[in-house]
Order: sequence, then C-alpha cells, then structure tokens
Amino acid sequence: MKQLGAGWNWKDLTVGEQFVTGGRTIFEADVVNFVALSGMVEELFTNKEYIASHAAMRGGHPAPGALVYSFAEGLVLPLTLRGSGVAFLSMNLDIKGPTYVGDTIHVEIEVSEIKPTSKDPERALVRTTNTVKNQKGETVQVYTPLRLMQGR
Repeated sequence: MKQLGAGWNWKDLTVGEQFVTGGRTIFEADVVNFVALSGMVEELFTNKEYIASHAAMRGGHPAPGALVYSFAEGLVLPLTLRGSGVAFLSMNLDIKGPTYVGDTIHVEIEVSEIKPTSKDPERALVRTTNTVKNQKGETVQVYTPLRLMQGR
C-alpha cells in the first residue's frame, strides 16, 4: 500500500500519469499578507478604488499570480515530494487568467518527463505539467517544474 504524504519515488512514476490535489480558497487576508510580505504593494492589489476604475479584469479583488503559484506549490509539495525531493531546478510559468479573492484553486498534475541522472542511478530529473484550475474548472496557471528526485 502506498503511503500518502511520504513523497513520490520516481521509479514508481510513469510519463502520462495524472494526479489531482485538494482545493484551497484564496481569502482577502491571504492577499493582504502576501502583498505585505513580498513587497508587491502595487495598487492593483491594495487599492479597491483603483481596482474598480482601472483594472482590466472585472471579477473582484485580484490575487497576485505569484501568490496563486505559491498556493499551488503548497498543495503539491506535501503530497508529492516530502522526503523524496532533492532540488527544484527550473520551470516555465504561464498565467492563463485572473484569480480573485474567493476563488478556490486546485492543481492537476501530469508527469511529463522522467530522466535518470548519469551520476547517481537512484536519482532522476522529473518534470510535471501542473495545471491550476479554479472552482469553475477554468485554467488560471500552468507551470512545468523540473525537480531532482530520489529513488528508493
């Protein structure tokens, strides 16, 4: 039986395999705290009058893309890489649409590449395609992290 939360073993993964995380609602306090912590104090995130009159999106209080990505990783990491991830190496990130306060996101993960390393056969480079969707099923972000992972 596979233990959840213990981290993936790259040798047990196959290209094309898919997983889905649980959800996470983005609250007003999340945006306020993230903006304060990161220094992203631009009016798009801090000024409701500005948002109402100048924002290109009209769905409410937008959440920074970096916050959405951070929350997505918070949904992914504890279930997939705890104890087995060695290093985060690179990624591409595409923001496909806005995410707002009150939206609930989840991540759909597909294993897209597994490449054992030449120096240590117990390690591999593993790339996934992580699609972040909101409660309406709309894709808001897609990112493709490349990670160094342990074997058994």
